[in-house]
Amino acid sequence: MFKHILIPSDGTDLSRKAVLYGVQLAKECGAKVTALTISEPYRVAAMEAVFIPVGEDQFDEESRRIADKALEQVSIAAEAAGVVCDTIREVHDQPYRAIIDAAHAKSCDLIVMASHGRRGVSALILGSETVKVLTHSTIPVLVYR
Repeated sequence: MFKHILIPSDGTDLSRKAVLYGVQLAKECGAKVTALTISEPYRVAAMEAVFIPVGEDQFDEESRRIADKALEQVSIAAEAAGVVCDTIREVHDQPYRAIIDAAHAKSCDLIVMASHGRRGVSALILGSETVKVLTHSTIPVLVYR
């Protein structure tokens, strides 16, 4: 059935549940998984001409810490299930595009992702990035709710 499953994760509770589901599916299919997390690029933040004092180095360090934690969750789940797992951390301002590009680059034949991540009001019903992946992907997408 499936040979290589891409599992994007942001480390949230719902994302962790999708990870566990994706890893179990991979185990049952004899597939390998690639875990992906996407960090947003550094932007200088300002509010009414007052700069927010978060430097690029501090932002990158915190972003990497969060990404590493999300990837570690997938690696641990895959190891416990006996599933081969690679990990990727991308920095991209369009997460949906990074997900689709990674799936193509790694020759994945399925994307398993949560129904929403941390994208604010637009994520109330179905996450905006999830909708964009569903809309633009030519690779099958399984949405975990």
